[in-house]
Amino acid sequence: MSHSPRRRRALLHALPLASLLLGATACGGSDNPLADRPYDAAGQVGLNVQQGHKADPSKPVEVTARGGEQITDVTMTDAAGRFIKGELAPDGSRWHSTGALSAGAHYTVRVSTEDEDGAQGRRTAGFDTSPADRLLRVAFGPKSGTYGVGQPVTAELSEPVQDPAARAVVERTLRVDAAPAVQGAWHWVDNRTLHYRPKEYWPAHTVVDVHANLEGIKVAGGLYGGPSRPVRLTIGDRVEAVTDAGAHSMTVFKNGEAVRSIPVTTGKPGFATRNGIKVVLGQEAFVRMRGTSIGIAEGSSDAYDLPVYWATRVTWSGEYVHAAPWSEGSQGWENVSHGCTGMSTANAKWFFDNVRVGDIVKVVGSAGATMTPFDNGFGDWNMSWEQWREGSALAAGKREGTGPADTARLRPRL
Repeated sequence: MSHSPRRRRALLHALPLASLLLGATACGGSDNPLADRPYDAAGQVGLNVQQGHKADPSKPVEVTARGGEQITDVTMTDAAGRFIKGELAPDGSRWHSTGALSAGAHYTVRVSTEDEDGAQGRRTAGFDTSPADRLLRVAFGPKSGTYGVGQPVTAELSEPVQDPAARAVVERTLRVDAAPAVQGAWHWVDNRTLHYRPKEYWPAHTVVDVHANLEGIKVAGGLYGGPSRPVRLTIGDRVEAVTDAGAHSMTVFKNGEAVRSIPVTTGKPGFATRNGIKVVLGQEAFVRMRGTSIGIAEGSSDAYDLPVYWATRVTWSGEYVHAAPWSEGSQGWENVSHGCTGMSTANAKWFFDNVRVGDIVKVVGSAGATMTPFDNGFGDWNMSWEQWREGSALAAGKREGTGPADTARLRPRL
């Protein structure tokens, strides 16, 4: 035959429809190979996966034609029906997969062939890939629930990932879908931890769905992605508490409107409250506070051991917004605390009842240092957006708005 399979089909497709119909009904269809049922081409098609053996997911699958056959089409799908990309040689002699395979997965390959007379053949084969040597699991935080506009999303990895290429593989599979859509990016805090935040605070009442498409994906060497559980965050009203340590006053805003002004006292010299943006980490109706927890020796002039009520935590090291009835005479006038923001019991109870985890507590005008981004709570918002993007394996070094970190992973839910 002088024509390739593609050329032959092109000629047949160019025939009038009536001619094809006649050919399909005359003399059992033998005059028109396209009208015959495909024959079993198992003997004419080879697969580089031995029957009964598991395939190496790091190697491509190869299909070859034998005995004068030519491959005309190959489809390869996983158990969920997703297609694996591949490439067919121009002469139809072979096909190989180009898409990544998952470890511990099942695949089905369907091959269409054509012999020298134009007869159509079919072969279908299934196989499994070998399980991963090691699994990389992702644990998202916080748990599903309602949070304030400053709440970052966290991803904790079960194994360290340092290589930039491997980090890009992981980050590409982490999805944050927000409604309404926002501009945001992941930031690698260390080899096991990523944080995600928008460029600005989450809009009030945003719904944020977080999940990973990492399962079965090769990360590096024998390390493959494992399963993970998705989380959904519902963002509440925009609540921000701004404390001016110099003016000894806190103003609480709700959706941009000032709703309460509270006299406060903050850290005295030597214990100055940290400046910057903090995120509420938790709330405790009662907590016992001891000076020894922050390195103050028992018996010293600064030692304390106090029952504290209506405590809203903003750092892991023990900075709270709380009731401080012992310092009411100083509230609104001077800073006398050991770093916390103290207020009357009534005001502390109101604050406790009107903020939630993820809300913003910002301190200005203090002599203290600025809240660090990652080592003492969520100081993520104290990093500029440009610096934040540089911590992404996908966005670093790229102009804003041009990469997948800015577009593909931030689609509104329909």
